[in-house]
Amino acid sequence: MVGTVNTYRKVIALTGPLLPLVSFFARLPVAMSQFGSVLLVAETSGSIATAAIVGGTLSCGQVLCGPVLGRLADRHGQRPVVLTAAALNSVATAALVAGALGHLATLPLAAVGAVTGASVPLVGPLARTRSVALAHRARSEESVVGAVHSLEGTLDEVSFVLGPALVGIASIVAHPAIALGGAALLVAVFGTAFALHPTAAVSAGAPAREDAGAPARARVRPPGVVYAVRGSLALQGAMFGACQAGIAALTMELGVREQAAVVYAAMGVVSAAVGLSLGALPARFGLRLRWRVATGAALVLSVPLLFTDALWPLYAVVTVLGAAYAPHLITAFALTERAVEPARLAESMAFAASSLVAGQAVALPLSGRLAESYGPPAAFAVAVGAAALCLGLALFTRVPAARTHGPGASGPARRTASPAGDGAAYAGR
Repeated sequence: MVGTVNTYRKVIALTGPLLPLVSFFARLPVAMSQFGSVLLVAETSGSIATAAIVGGTLSCGQVLCGPVLGRLADRHGQRPVVLTAAALNSVATAALVAGALGHLATLPLAAVGAVTGASVPLVGPLARTRSVALAHRARSEESVVGAVHSLEGTLDEVSFVLGPALVGIASIVAHPAIALGGAALLVAVFGTAFALHPTAAVSAGAPAREDAGAPARARVRPPGVVYAVRGSLALQGAMFGACQAGIAALTMELGVREQAAVVYAAMGVVSAAVGLSLGALPARFGLRLRWRVATGAALVLSVPLLFTDALWPLYAVVTVLGAAYAPHLITAFALTERAVEPARLAESMAFAASSLVAGQAVALPLSGRLAESYGPPAAFAVAVGAAALCLGLALFTRVPAARTHGPGASGPARRTASPAGDGAAYAGR
C-alpha cells in the first residue's frame, strides 16, 4: 500500500497536482454531451428517433475526426490543437442547445451534432500522451508509467460515471439544456486551461523526431498488436452499449426505470476503484497476462447477466462486472503506448479512444432493438459475445515482450525481457 502511494506521488510530481484536476473537468463534457444531446433533443422534439439521429451523428463525428486531431497534436503540439478544438466545441455545443430549443429541423440539427462530436478536444487521450511523455523524459521506472495509465484510466471512468449523472440530475431538476450549457462552459474553461498548462511544452509537436533512416512503412504502419487492441476496445465499447441497453430494458420491465442510471453508475464506480488499485500489481504481472486476465474476467462475470431478472441481483452482477472493465481499458492503452513510436502516440491514443466510442455507438441501438424484441437477456447476450471475442484477441495476439519504441526500447532485435514481465521476444504466439 505504501509503495503504491509513493508511486502515485511520483506521478503527481511529474505532472503537478493541477494537471489531473484540470484534465478531469475537461473530460466531463465528453461524457455529458452524448447522453445530454439525446435527452435534450428527445425533450424538445418529442421524437426518440430524432434524438437517436443527432446522438448518432455526434458519435460519428468523434469517431471519424478524433484520430485526425490526434495526428495534428503529434505534428503541431497539443496546445494549438486543443485551444482550437475547445473553442469550436464550446460554440458547437451551445449551438446544439440553441438549435434544439429553437426546434431546428432534424438534418441541420444532426449537422450541428456532427460538428460537436468532431471538435471534441480529446483531453483523455492527450492527457495520457502528455503524462507518458513526462515520465519518459524523467526516465521514470516502468511502474511509474503503469501508474500513469492507471490514474488516467480512473479519471476516465469517474468522468463517464459523473457526466451522465450530472445530466440526469439537471434534467430532473431543470432541463437537459442546462446540462449541455454547462458542458459548453466546462470545455471552454478547462479545455483552455489544459491547453495552456505548462506541461503542454512536452508535446510541442515533433514532425522531425521521426528517424529519417527508418523505412517509411515502419513509421506509418503500427505493429499488429495495436490493431488487435483497437478491436478489443471496440468490443469493450460494444459491452458498454449492450449493458446500457440491457439495464435500461430490465429496469423498465421491472417498473423501476429511474434505477437504470444508478445501476450503471455502480458499475463505473467499482471499475474506477479497481483501476486505481492496478498500480499495486507487481511487475511480474505483464501486459500480456493482464490483458488475458481482464478479458477472461469480463467473460466469466458477464455470463450471470443472462440469468438476471430482478433489481438487486442486477445490482450485484453489474457491480462485480465493473471490476473487469477498467483493467482492460488501462491495459489496452498501456499496450498501445508500448507498441507505437512516440511521434505518433497522440494519434494512436485517439484511435484507441475512438474505437471504444464506435463499438458503443454500434452496439447500443442494436442491443436496444434486440431487447425490445426478445427481452433484456438478448441485449446482455451481445455483451457476453463481445467479451468472448475480446478474450480470443487477447489469447491469440502476439504481444511484444518489451517496449518497441522510445525510452526503454530493447533495440532492433527486441530480445530484452521487459520490466512488465513478459519473457520472450513475442509472447502469445
